[in-house]
Amino acid sequence: MQAAANAAQAKLGKEPTIVDAQYKHREDGKTMKALAWFSANDVRMVDAPIPDITEPDDVIVKVTGTTICGSDLHLYHGEILALQKGDILGHEFMGKVDRIGPNVKNLKVGQRVVASFQIACGNCRFCKQKLSSFCDRTNSSSLQNYMYGTRDAGFFGYSHFTGGFPGGQAEYVRVPLGQVNLLPIPDDVSDERALYLSDVLPTSYHCVVDTGVKEGDVVGIWGLGPIGQCAARWAKLKGASRIIGIDRVPERLTFAKEKSGIEVLDFSKHKDVIKEIHRLVPGGLDVALDCGTFHEPKTLLHRGMKMLMLETDVPETVNEMLGSVRKMGSCGLIAAYAGFTNGFNIGALMEKGIRLIGNGQAPVHKYWEEIIKDYIIPGKFDPTFMITHRVPIDDMAKLYPAFDKRVGGVEKVFVETQFSAPPSEGCPTISRVDDWKN
Repeated sequence: MQAAANAAQAKLGKEPTIVDAQYKHREDGKTMKALAWFSANDVRMVDAPIPDITEPDDVIVKVTGTTICGSDLHLYHGEILALQKGDILGHEFMGKVDRIGPNVKNLKVGQRVVASFQIACGNCRFCKQKLSSFCDRTNSSSLQNYMYGTRDAGFFGYSHFTGGFPGGQAEYVRVPLGQVNLLPIPDDVSDERALYLSDVLPTSYHCVVDTGVKEGDVVGIWGLGPIGQCAARWAKLKGASRIIGIDRVPERLTFAKEKSGIEVLDFSKHKDVIKEIHRLVPGGLDVALDCGTFHEPKTLLHRGMKMLMLETDVPETVNEMLGSVRKMGSCGLIAAYAGFTNGFNIGALMEKGIRLIGNGQAPVHKYWEEIIKDYIIPGKFDPTFMITHRVPIDDMAKLYPAFDKRVGGVEKVFVETQFSAPPSEGCPTISRVDDWKN
């Protein structure tokens, strides 16, 4: 699949952008630790050249915190198109400004910053509305343009389908258009509270806001990973009267029930999720949110179709949502879908008058200032609740299969580098993946 996708993209050529994905190497030839993709289920720690200022709007960030995201598993399994051997992964990171291009006027060396996972130009029609993930000018992928009719912004560490920009699971990152794509962090906000402004917090918030959760709503959340757990808390803050989380991982169900105080439904025990939802909520949910994944089919039928490459994504969660919401209810998709699916229940969508909303990749720039000023600093939302582990960057390659298999009850991880501050009070201390319980 990767070879075919890369060949197709090469034949189509690159779309014009205002940034170059590749970077110059540091003049002294020094290297850094980084996590690179080589093939499906094969990621490795490598010594990569440290990036230098390549274009005048660049900022080089010395990473003090990075992490792994559930959507990184799609890359790990080779399910996102146009991956190439040696690609540096990772789209959630923060750090300190190390070097600044001559055009950057709002930042200074040593300043603490968090990066958005998307690379926005700041000037196109979408960027002017703070819809940074939809930027028209930073992703060169002709293949995405061909498949979707348009293309998203360039993303860090998420294949050449999103521009081929080296990612943040590394000790240094080149941030193109750094004046636009980095948010300064106040000294009194710890790295553990700031890091997740790069993706998880804006993504979960966007899902809840964009789908329209309002006061009194009964909300169902499919998938209780970090996005689902955060979405549950945002839904509460927006006034939801009742929240039901659907998953099958015992640790995640317990985590959601005990730490977030929501109802849970184990779909390994309740095979007919729609029937059980209607038993719990006669008439159906007001809002359903897909915070899960497309790479774990439930049925043999869809496992077979994925194996035979007859579909890239599965409709099972979406179909459950369509069956579970009330008439004129709303369904939001924040889970990362990439291509095509079979057996989608379009009849339920039409006949029930459901609002099916593709939330899109979350526009981080629209929300990150609101989240830090209105929720994190006042203490209304403390993202450290979801951090279950802290590991050194040396363990990054081992972290992928452990995270994939949910070893040791892992939920969200803070990955430290040689530049990180010690763990903040109340946050996990350093551990090694090999020591986690299987």
